[in-house]
Amino acid sequence: MTTATEAHSTAQQLIEMEDRALRRWCNGDPSGFLEISADDVVYFDPFQEQRIDGLPALTAYYESLRGMVRAERFEIINPCVQLIGDAAVLTFNFVSYGGNENALRWNCTEVFRHSKGEWKIIQTHWSFTKPNRS
Repeated sequence: MTTATEAHSTAQQLIEMEDRALRRWCNGDPSGFLEISADDVVYFDPFQEQRIDGLPALTAYYESLRGMVRAERFEIINPCVQLIGDAAVLTFNFVSYGGNENALRWNCTEVFRHSKGEWKIIQTHWSFTKPNRS
């Protein structure tokens, strides 16, 4: 059974892993995510018509984007980690800002699996956040 302290520690660890990967991503380096993804990762992206299956396919997709993604700064908003045994679900809103301060707003869900002493992403889903309508 996981104690509240252990759960909080795990949540912080996963949020920090995500933050480090996003810092690299926003500087054109997708390797931060590739390094924390499992071999059997699956990935949904609004720019792709189909799910991407497996680390080799995700690597090929990310390599096509290497050096192209840039953000001056970003925010991880309202992160929530839900632990379920050896799995954890991280959800958050993400806002990135280009040099002109235009904001791109996203929803993200990452599912992590704890195996062999480490947490790895097994499922990612990115979608656009709908703007508020007056």
